[in-house]
Amino acid sequence: MPDRYQTGMRTRREVLGDAHVDRAEAAKTEFDAEFQELITESAWGRVWASDAISRRERSMLTLALLAATGNFDEIPMHIRATAHTGASKEDVIEAFQHVAIYAGVPRANHAIKLAKATYAEMEAGDER
Repeated sequence: MPDRYQTGMRTRREVLGDAHVDRAEAAKTEFDAEFQELITESAWGRVWASDAISRRERSMLTLALLAATGNFDEIPMHIRATAHTGASKEDVIEAFQHVAIYAGVPRANHAIKLAKATYAEMEAGDER
């Protein structure tokens, strides 16, 4: 496997945790194998692996962008990742406040709802 793939898998595990990555890998099929390779190499092996900004900052940016663009399905996964990236609850709410001003209150409101539910699951010990 290419070095970018190995870097991506290492970064992905560091950010999302082994349990999440193991579940994703187990669910991979021939149908989505190339897509999984693409995101592992590009998102995790290039963007998330870059040290140009901290993982804390990258986590905040990712959550804000997901909320601003209405891509809510991945918000819980990235809230869980904050346990590994160093982004605090205060950081996350600040990011979502920016979303409210620059992308709309309904999107920020929904993202906050998802974050609250995910934090409650995390505090209850649900790793998903």
